[in-house]
Amino acid sequence: MSQFDVLDVGQTRGSVVAVNKVLKNTYLLLGMTLAFSAFMATLSTNSAPMNMWVYIIGLYGLLFATQALARSAWGLLTIFAFAGFIGYGTGPMIGALMSTSAGSEVVTTALGGTAFIFFGLSGYALVSRKDFSFLNGFITAGCFVLLAAMIMGIFFKIPALQLAISVGFMLFSSAIILRQTGEIVRGGETNYILATITLFVSIYNLFMSLVHLLMAFSGGDE
Repeated sequence: MSQFDVLDVGQTRGSVVAVNKVLKNTYLLLGMTLAFSAFMATLSTNSAPMNMWVYIIGLYGLLFATQALARSAWGLLTIFAFAGFIGYGTGPMIGALMSTSAGSEVVTTALGGTAFIFFGLSGYALVSRKDFSFLNGFITAGCFVLLAAMIMGIFFKIPALQLAISVGFMLFSSAIILRQTGEIVRGGETNYILATITLFVSIYNLFMSLVHLLMAFSGGDE
């Protein structure tokens, strides 16, 4: 074995160790933030719904703060603040839903469906180790389409449009999970805080989309 072969092997092992470290830290932090978000949602179950504008400003403010501070220890503080804020803001809606006859079944099914989709997509990306960068165009286009659809949904209360938005968010979030996990596996994403918040938001969107779809099909929106 030549000197160059030894160097290549060393670099390969080093990259594998680095990728495994990012994967481990990402899934550990993801599990902790999801648990904290669920805890905060439980605390706020019987609280009054949060003002819509307060929720939107707080959500995006903490999201941007986490992205800006992701390369420092402060990023850990902001990502937990983000997860807790989302959980606390979602709690009243979950509480109101659970008070209905089909509410517990809807929430349980949505949680199970979210877990199934996430682990299925993540497992496929981990095992196949494919490059999912081809999804970038779809994700970019989907972002603008969903934004336009949400704006239309504010002015036009069309049930079919709301269902389409939920389905769109499911496809959009699924594509992001594949791309993000693929980036970690292939060494393209080295910051576990950024990877975690991307996956957290995707899981949240999957869960909420499934809740809306299940409510619609069970007659909960009527």
